[in-house]
Amino acid sequence: MPDSKKFFENLSGAGKSIGVLTSGGDAQGMNAAVRAVVRMGIYVGAKVYFIHEGYQGMVDGGDNIKEATWESVSSMLQLGGTVIGSARCKEFRTHDGRLRAALNLVQLGITNLCVIGGDGSLTGANLFREEWSGLLEELVQSGQIDEQAVETHSVLHIVGMVGSIDNDFCGTDMTIGTDSALHRIIEVVDAIMTTAQSQVQTSFVLYLALVSALACGADWVLIPEMPPEDGWEEQMCQKLSESRLRGSRLNIIIVAEGAIDQHGKPISSEAVKDLVVRCLGFDTRVTILGHVQRGGTPSAFDRILASRMGVEAVLALLEASPDTPACVVSLRGNQAIRLPLMECVQMTQEVQKAMDEKNFEEAVKLRGRSFENNLNTYKLLSYRKPDSEVPKSPYNVAVLNVGAPAAGMNAAVRSAVRVGITEGHTMFAVHDGFEGFSKGQITEIKWGDVGGWTGQGGSLLGTKRTLPAKHLNKIAEQIRIHNIGALLVIGGFEAYLGLLELLAARSKHPELCVPMVMVPSTVSNNIPGSDLSIGADTALNAITNTCDRIKQSASGTKRRVFIIETMGGYCGYLATVGALAAGADAAYIYEEPFSIRDLQTNVEHLTEKMKTSIQRGLVLRNENSNENFTTDFIYQLYTEEGKGVFDCRKNVLGHMQQGGAPSPFDRNFGTKIAAKAMQWISKKLKEFYIEGRVFANTEDSACLLGMRRRALVFQPVTQLKEETDFEHRIPKEQWWLKLRPLMKILAKYKTSYDVSDSGQPCCH
Repeated sequence: MPDSKKFFENLSGAGKSIGVLTSGGDAQGMNAAVRAVVRMGIYVGAKVYFIHEGYQGMVDGGDNIKEATWESVSSMLQLGGTVIGSARCKEFRTHDGRLRAALNLVQLGITNLCVIGGDGSLTGANLFREEWSGLLEELVQSGQIDEQAVETHSVLHIVGMVGSIDNDFCGTDMTIGTDSALHRIIEVVDAIMTTAQSQVQTSFVLYLALVSALACGADWVLIPEMPPEDGWEEQMCQKLSESRLRGSRLNIIIVAEGAIDQHGKPISSEAVKDLVVRCLGFDTRVTILGHVQRGGTPSAFDRILASRMGVEAVLALLEASPDTPACVVSLRGNQAIRLPLMECVQMTQEVQKAMDEKNFEEAVKLRGRSFENNLNTYKLLSYRKPDSEVPKSPYNVAVLNVGAPAAGMNAAVRSAVRVGITEGHTMFAVHDGFEGFSKGQITEIKWGDVGGWTGQGGSLLGTKRTLPAKHLNKIAEQIRIHNIGALLVIGGFEAYLGLLELLAARSKHPELCVPMVMVPSTVSNNIPGSDLSIGADTALNAITNTCDRIKQSASGTKRRVFIIETMGGYCGYLATVGALAAGADAAYIYEEPFSIRDLQTNVEHLTEKMKTSIQRGLVLRNENSNENFTTDFIYQLYTEEGKGVFDCRKNVLGHMQQGGAPSPFDRNFGTKIAAKAMQWISKKLKEFYIEGRVFANTEDSACLLGMRRRALVFQPVTQLKEETDFEHRIPKEQWWLKLRPLMKILAKYKTSYDVSDSGQPCCH
């Protein structure tokens, strides 16, 4: 590939027209995608048109197709639904309807379409593209266009983005709207769990399924891809009864829309309720969320996902040749990629075919690795086997939290404890990190002890930043006393440093020669070896929600700029990605040095924007971005330079970024990564069990489990030292820095967008 920045600069949209539409059911985040398409399109010199009311607007034409401006997509990020409208259109399914749509597009010179919708909408778009030349010929024959128009508009390019809360499209890990829908579901579940603390036992049933079951620790889930075996009714009631006997005041059963049994018979929420009442006599409530799942403001994840997809869609259209097939922009790990649209549609249809044929194992595989992993993790955690069925291992495993608290830590501990017990280990909880370890604050922790932990914020085990170096003798003694054969450390940069210190002390303390694994959990997202840390998504949502409220507080006032300080130490992840999610005008971080001239340029840029259109500006600053250009300094500079045009306010978000209930993403990420860590521990314990004891003294017996692109990877911590800036407590290379040009483009700055790691075609 040519030099990426030059390559991008050579992609000119001059003379091109792009139409953007949302079709089918609405989904939170669609507006962020529309905004990104409009601004990226205008940025590269193309004309961009709103096509209102989906395909219906394309067929009807007239005022339904209007040219978009930069300002027309301001203040859209935080809105749910789709402001350009979405409608089902029977006429577009007919040849005459598509003929009218083609005429309307040709008259405006639109030969590039961004379609945001589900598989039906994208299939319709591909059919439209395939028929395009024939439709133009018909329009020539009827005298509605001339031969010159056919020559000029001979090819229709299509790029799809999947907007659907169901996340049922093959080829992408997440569809636009799924994360926000999960937020709505989890908010309701959390609220009901709160009432259960003071009321009589209640069973609870709702719609939308597997990931929410993981996120809330549901007792039972019924999904169409995994019909329960015959006799499931008795098994479910027995499990609920056992849960009550262990002291649980609440049971959660999740029923997916379309749930069936092995014989294809539908399972409804009402039927499940009647079963529980009849067999157990439990006070039972049914909550059907319905369109609540589509409502509300989009999550930070959906805003970022949609923004990246929108920019990628425009790049795909600019690069398209007459032979380029229609593609869909997808997410794989943290990468935006392009896949052939119809291959994904066909695979999605294959899932339904497999289910119709009752080949459920095949359906699960076709749904993709992410779905399969979620299903396997849920199975692992949801049902406790009788003690007689669990082979008892001779190993004791300790789990502890180290560093600052982060939302999702408790979900990770719950997962580790239950997987460990399932593997036959005796699990020990270490309270208050390495300091508590040295003091012997160690207790056995059982299956029921971690019930309800998934949705709890902070660290229920207690966590401290204390490093182990000063307490090595006592920690070694406690490992000996409790016969601990392996350690799972869940935490931030101190956890990473602590593991390195324990590893270095093995020669003096043979008790430390046990398998050790770290799971990254910190809002700062500054751990080498992992693209993401547990807690960072919750912090991003806290920042985004606060920025929304702050901007809303200025509605109806004169022009105003807000200066917001975020956490993160020297890591600018929260400031950068928070700025992208909140639609900020600038984000100051340590990793991208800035001078007084840069600050002046930003002020002048914002001043010009304020004079012409926008009423509110937003600037984020990472807490350690510059020791001299403090938040107060930047606030005073903007205040002085903005006199007569705008006034300023500042806000330091502080520890609110660490608080609150964990987001669905952090609950699921914590659950899955901790389960994988425990399975690694089980494998290593067997590997290093020699002559009646565990002795692990190899480099690969002390690892960090991190997310690298799409895969969870175990990496020896000693090998990560080369990747670490220890002075500033950050990795030397950070993937999210590639998002900064995107943030600047959407804020109307002229910059180069590096496409070297963007949108590369990916094989299935």
